[in-house]
Amino acid sequence: MSEQQRAGRATSGERQFGEGPLARVTALIYSLLVVELLLLLTVLPGLVPTVLLAPDASNAPLVALFAIPLGPALSAALFALHQHRGDLTDLRPFGRFWRGYRLNAVGVLQIWIPYLVGMAVIAVNLAHPESAGVPGWWAVVLVLIALVASLWVANALVITSLYAFRARDVARLAVYFLGRTKGVTLGNAGLLVIAAGITYATSEAILALLGSVLAFGLLVTCRPMTAVVRTEFTAFTGA
Repeated sequence: MSEQQRAGRATSGERQFGEGPLARVTALIYSLLVVELLLLLTVLPGLVPTVLLAPDASNAPLVALFAIPLGPALSAALFALHQHRGDLTDLRPFGRFWRGYRLNAVGVLQIWIPYLVGMAVIAVNLAHPESAGVPGWWAVVLVLIALVASLWVANALVITSLYAFRARDVARLAVYFLGRTKGVTLGNAGLLVIAAGITYATSEAILALLGSVLAFGLLVTCRPMTAVVRTEFTAFTGA
């Protein structure tokens, strides 16, 4: 059906195929499932050894190494789900995922790898406070730094996945929006708590199985931020 025909039917108030509430829910579930399968496929090389590692903080450097594929995969999931139109006649999550992966992999790794290195250093210091010479009060500071860094990287992942900015500009914007869009920061903090709770109660594998749902939740909580980026900073690439 042509765009003029669609516009004519929309003007006349006639509902098109795939526009009803059930169709939209079905389309969303389908997209989430496809994106989840692709997400698992792209993180599998790092997920398997991570699950096999002993749950010890001294393994943090290895966990960080194995988590490198997660950054581009999560970015591709964000890109694909952001472009989801809720129309059964326009379901292309497979192609959109790989397009997002190709477009964003290099830029995301410039943000993701430094974050992982920082998290590994913090985890090792917290696991061996005596050898690291970390006093008790400084351990609390390190935990707070890790939390703020995780909120920062959540903002950065969304920005670099949907918009065309240099890595240093993404880093600055991610910091800026921690304070400007406090609702987004609180929402992302809630997602971090949920992710940590799932990992603690089950395993990393279960968290990975919910990856597309968490990515969709991240998009929803970050809508106020992405709206500001789109209107005030332009360079939108999510067409």
